Formats: sequence, structure tokens, C-alpha cells
Amino acid sequence: MVSYYFENTDFKLKDKTRIRRWLKLVAESEIFTLGNISVIFCSDNYILDINNRYLQHDYFTDIITFDYTEKNKISGDLFISVDSVRENSIEYGTAFEDELHRVIVHGILHLIGYDDHTEEEVRVMRAKEDYYLSLYELL
Repeated sequence: MVSYYFENTDFKLKDKTRIRRWLKLVAESEIFTLGNISVIFCSDNYILDINNRYLQHDYFTDIITFDYTEKNKISGDLFISVDSVRENSIEYGTAFEDELHRVIVHGILHLIGYDDHTEEEVRVMRAKEDYYLSLYELL
């Protein structure tokens, strides 16, 4: 089950049902099932506080993923800074919603077990993001 929450932001998410179907498709394509996924949309300041409090990192980021996955059932909390996603979309010349979807699937891929610490991991992660973004367009 995918649930959406909004903290310290007036952002309104479009296509909630379509995104739920898409994330189910992503999980099943990777031989996983969806457990409880909370997607929390928030401000830069809110995510900075989460980053400081739980990870001891003093910087802004677009997403923080807390993984509660057990076996092949993915569960977790995805904290997404709408402010950072908006800035990234400008920096990379992408539509806001495209960048938002990339960040959401990025978090799901972390829950599945993909990482992005090395250049090779980043390359694989980006390829997976691109692939699943193309599937979103087909739903």
C-alpha cells in the first residue's frame, strides 16, 4: 500500500492512483511486492531536519529513504523535498513532474536493494530509473 503525506508544504500531488499502479509494476518487475510505502512530501527545511536528526548529515537532499523491507516485500518511508526537486528540474532542464517521478522511483529502487555509491551503481540506478520512467508514460 502506498500512502502520501505532506509536511511543511502546500504541494498537491497529481495522479496518486496512477503512481500507485506504477510503483506496484516497478516492484513486481523486480520480483518484489509492495508492503507499506509512505511517501512524505516536504520542504527543504523539513528534510534537512530529518537528515540532521536521523543520519547526522547537515545538508539538503532531494530524498531520504528509510528501508523497512523484509525479504521480497518492500516497505519504507520516502521523504521527498519538493523544493529540491523543483530546483533539480530547473538545473537539469526537466519538467517538474518528470523529476518528481524520477526521485520517487529512485527511492523505490533503494528499497529493492539498488545503491548509488559507486560510478557503476549510479550508472545502473540511472538506467533503471530511465526504464521505469518510460513505463510510467505507458500507464
